[in-house]
Amino acid sequence: MIARNYIFAVLGICLVAGIDSASAQAPTRVGEAAVVKNEVLRVAASSTSQINVGDGLLRDEVVRTGLDSATRLVMADSTNLSLGPNATLKLDRAVFDDEHHYRDVAVRLTSGAFRFVTGHSEKAAYKITTPLATIGVRGTILDILSQPRGPTIVNLQEGAASVCTLAFDCIQLTQPGDTAIITVSGGKTTIKKTNNSPWTFAKTCSAAAGLCSTTQYADATPTVVPTVDDGSDPTGMLCGR
Repeated sequence: MIARNYIFAVLGICLVAGIDSASAQAPTRVGEAAVVKNEVLRVAASSTSQINVGDGLLRDEVVRTGLDSATRLVMADSTNLSLGPNATLKLDRAVFDDEHHYRDVAVRLTSGAFRFVTGHSEKAAYKITTPLATIGVRGTILDILSQPRGPTIVNLQEGAASVCTLAFDCIQLTQPGDTAIITVSGGKTTIKKTNNSPWTFAKTCSAAAGLCSTTQYADATPTVVPTVDDGSDPTGMLCGR
């Protein structure tokens, strides 16, 4: 009887420890902040908090820059996302193939100026959306301007991309300098292609040092010193951990 009660007690300790461990697990970390100038905020419901260099980014998170502010985010697959002033971005979806490759990643660019540099995932894994357009990335560098009261501009710096309106009217960007311009007039959305872009993110690069650099995720991640198990936690020993 005593032995059975002891076993039940140990199982109870293990169950509580397991629940505590599961509840302590952080949401999926999908990237890091590599460059931060001035006000770069993490937006959750009605609350905001400042993002600093080295802070992790989470799936389904909204990032917003303020006036005279900018940031560069490095995703787990080494995708680099640069945001200029007054920009809003949501990491809409991120499904991993493994620790450093995405099977499916969606980024929603609500407003502002962005530079998108693809990482190590398959190019078909990336999907970028704005209020006026859906962008299928074929690599490697795209400059994107999303304006609430103006056109959306997608400028190809390197690689290729497919740009579609919400009505699935699409054009292909295949040469450096190719640009899609999406406008709305009288309720009608139109898209046109030009090789003489009225805008590129290069004009924003001077907003912060390192804003237009690219780095690998491993270089952006702070070194984490593992916890040393000194055997002082009997719960872990009893539960086989």
